[in-house]
Amino acid sequence: MSGPEAPDPPPSPERSANMARIRSVDTTPELTVRKLLHRLGYRFRLHRRNLPGKPDICFPGRKKAIFVHGCFWHRHEGCRRTTTPKTRKSFWEDKFQRNVVRDRANVSDLDELGWSVLIVWECETDDLEALAPRLAEFLDAPAWKPSEIRWDSEEQEERPAGVKQIGAGQETPRRP
Repeated sequence: MSGPEAPDPPPSPERSANMARIRSVDTTPELTVRKLLHRLGYRFRLHRRNLPGKPDICFPGRKKAIFVHGCFWHRHEGCRRTTTPKTRKSFWEDKFQRNVVRDRANVSDLDELGWSVLIVWECETDDLEALAPRLAEFLDAPAWKPSEIRWDSEEQEERPAGVKQIGAGQETPRRP
């Protein structure tokens, strides 16, 4: 018989209940990235509704946004977690395609607004030692620790660029 495919049957109540438990914010990978950023000394805003795609983590002063994507939902190419369910295959393929198109549009819209975007994949949160330098590079982290650098105003007449006077004779570099 030729013609359009029959629509997929509705999901079972058990499947619906399972899908309803899947979170869109405060996921385990997102919390992992947030904790790592905090340990690296960064402060940020969460889920800015006034930005396209409501980025998971925002740095408004730097105009940088981070999306923490699940490999399954956002189709991380080549990842073992990017599988397609065997049931209701056409439904899932359409859903995944819409997710990918929406993700690209959100990144493009943020780019047009002058924001830089980093995508962190769920599988990347398994190796924090590799993820930390990637986050720091994206955020233009300074190559110094504030506690390690002090200049005495009497010994140095001119302050380096990016340094402001604080307290009684102490100077501390400003973070970019």
